[in-house]
Amino acid sequence: MQHLEMQDISKEFGGIAALRGAAFSARAGEVHALMGENGAGKSTLMKILAGAYDHEGGEIRIGGAAASIHSPQDAIRKGVSVIYQEFSLARHLTVAENILIENLGSAFLVNRRAMEMRAATLLQDMGFAEIDPRGIVGDLPVAFQQVVEICKALSRDCSILVLDEPTAVLTTHEAEKLFALVRRLRDRGVCVIYISHRLDEIFALCDRVTVLKDGATVGTWDTATLTHDSLTRLMIGRELQDFFPPRVAEIGAVALEVRGLAVPPLVRNVSFAVRRGEILGIGGLVGAGRTEVLRAIFGADRRSAGEILLHGQPVTIPHPGAAVRAGIGLLPEDRKQQGVLLDMPILTNAVMTPVNPHLGPMGLLRDRRERGAVQALRDGLRLKAASLDAEAGTLSGGNQQKVALMKWLVSGCDVLLLDEPTRGVDVGAKVEIYRVINELAAGGTAVVMVSSEMLELMGMCDRVLVMRGGGIAGELSGESLTEANIIELAMGRGNVH
Repeated sequence: MQHLEMQDISKEFGGIAALRGAAFSARAGEVHALMGENGAGKSTLMKILAGAYDHEGGEIRIGGAAASIHSPQDAIRKGVSVIYQEFSLARHLTVAENILIENLGSAFLVNRRAMEMRAATLLQDMGFAEIDPRGIVGDLPVAFQQVVEICKALSRDCSILVLDEPTAVLTTHEAEKLFALVRRLRDRGVCVIYISHRLDEIFALCDRVTVLKDGATVGTWDTATLTHDSLTRLMIGRELQDFFPPRVAEIGAVALEVRGLAVPPLVRNVSFAVRRGEILGIGGLVGAGRTEVLRAIFGADRRSAGEILLHGQPVTIPHPGAAVRAGIGLLPEDRKQQGVLLDMPILTNAVMTPVNPHLGPMGLLRDRRERGAVQALRDGLRLKAASLDAEAGTLSGGNQQKVALMKWLVSGCDVLLLDEPTRGVDVGAKVEIYRVINELAAGGTAVVMVSSEMLELMGMCDRVLVMRGGGIAGELSGESLTEANIIELAMGRGNVH
């Protein structure tokens, strides 16, 4: 029997149909994957279930009864908990306050000790006892913030749990802990809806798969009846082996050199160089210092030691504005907080860098010229939006990532730093982003790319540096650039072959 039934669900945004009579159903005691490209309607459908959006047609039934859901509170009362792809945390509050925020109510006095003990129990049950319930959420690494989101959802007595890209920022070890928890919830009868673009996770964890495409339901299958290739074809009509476009780039002179970089308390003595036309990957576990290296080069974090050279000349980069003027761009890991202005139009996001060839005298925008350039990029990236005047916050996560990338394509830069450029991006959009990265390299841009996806590092990069414990554990290229060797260097065990 289906525990959740959503029938003939429709929704529009600014004249664009996000859902067109979509249907979805899931049983109690199963892990059900919801798959599709970015913009296919997955997040919109789940936001309707969560009460974040009203649907314009159709019906929702939970436990066999009609469910009227018009607000998040309605959804919670119906036993629905959703963990979105982008975090919904109060960054200035503690871990315990975030996890149990709905239990605080309006009481004048709060039993903090009891609240912290309850939060500690939830964290321990998940296998993350190292997270301090009294710590401030904004001070946590992104991976631990994701764990807090999951604990917040589990603090409710939910019968339906929606996980939207829950492992996007987790290490392999942390993801395995999550999988074990999901299986326990399934065995207890919870209906788990799992959204991920990582196909290996779907086949390892999910009992059934429903595919959406262009806002409509393609169908539902038992996972055991599918393969990676067949599922990819259902979503995008493209074979899995076509993910990584062929590279045509001439490797030139050194564009960026980093010597002895140190960023307390983690990064120590990091040195490397990347050449024009080269894509240099940086792998390693979450917490190894990869993001901190990129942020220090960009001037977002202060370094205690080290030297940065551009085209052989030492440069001083005290803040991000100086980096941009020097020809360095950064696509950050957390696009919602740092990558895009969600309440601003796509066009504004795309042209908001200090160095912009479409700026006229006195910093005024040459509207027609800039609009044409951004429109061409929109077409090339296959950005799904009603117009360039649509707010970035109305787009799917993957399309927001494309907007974050657009501003560096518009302004142009000699060195582009990419921090998890395809995090939360579907297989179809990944190919488009890979193509753009390759075109940048072919045009002479030096690219440094941090990624937690080993296939991405192997498929896109000329060389890969693997970080461990704040330093560089080794460099891989050619035949040595294998998944096994990346793992060995990242984990600090065995020998590299």
